[in-house]
Amino acid sequence: MSSITETGSSESSARPPSRAAPRPDGRGPRSTAGPVAWSAALPAGLLALFLGLPVAVLVARSAIDGSLARAAGAQAVTTALALSLATTAVSLVLTVALGLPLAYILARRRFPGSWLVEAIVDLPLVLPPSVAGLGLLLLLGRRGALGGPLEALGIEIPFTTLAVVLSQTFVSAPFFVRSARSGIQSVDRDIEDAGRVDGASELNLFLRITLPLAAGPVAAGLVMSWARALGEFGATIMFAGNLGGRTQTLPLVVYGEFQSGDLDGSIAAAAILVIAAFGVLIAVRLLHWGRALDLRSLA
Repeated sequence: MSSITETGSSESSARPPSRAAPRPDGRGPRSTAGPVAWSAALPAGLLALFLGLPVAVLVARSAIDGSLARAAGAQAVTTALALSLATTAVSLVLTVALGLPLAYILARRRFPGSWLVEAIVDLPLVLPPSVAGLGLLLLLGRRGALGGPLEALGIEIPFTTLAVVLSQTFVSAPFFVRSARSGIQSVDRDIEDAGRVDGASELNLFLRITLPLAAGPVAAGLVMSWARALGEFGATIMFAGNLGGRTQTLPLVVYGEFQSGDLDGSIAAAAILVIAAFGVLIAVRLLHWGRALDLRSLA
């Protein structure tokens, strides 16, 4: 009898802890959380409301009072929106052309000073955009470090549409580089080695194997980089100014309308930006590109 008891107790101690039964709808196990989870619900809810209510109120007010519909047809808003779309498209091409090789090198190569390059790539993520704009002005302005040689070549960058593109690229490129690097790192090197054995060149290997397997994070990085470029304000106003039809993007319209006392116009322009940004975030999640939003990819 005692042996049966001992056997039963040893079997019960060897059993893994019981898990909650899965839900009928397939959404995973039911929560068995106790008081700790309920105590966390209040601060979690407060933070969620704090983050969501301001933008919800902004969009709701612009829709209710009709300012959103009026702004959609205003020349200043449509011109700024067209400029924003054009400059962000160019900055995105520039980001991919320069950022994809950098992401590949950071993911697949280790070299002296690679940690410093990674830190430089991460710097715009934590740097105030106005500081970035001032730095670009001191580098590329008429009296900047490269201003003399550029002026000798007849190239003028500050307070032009090109300055808008460079400002957007500076602040948004790290989002793409970090996400693309994470995706490339996730590709199994054995698959790449198999391609090399079959005689594939490094370029074909990257285009036909590595890039398709990392397509999700790379595409997510593209979307997030574009969204960040669309909302860029600080670096643009410092380096490119706020010239209507030339450098005034949609975020600058928000600022300009507010400064001129047109609160409704400012709210409506801001609502357009909120809708665009929220739509991008929803698309990222619906297309299962959530890795771009995972801060672990910055590690």
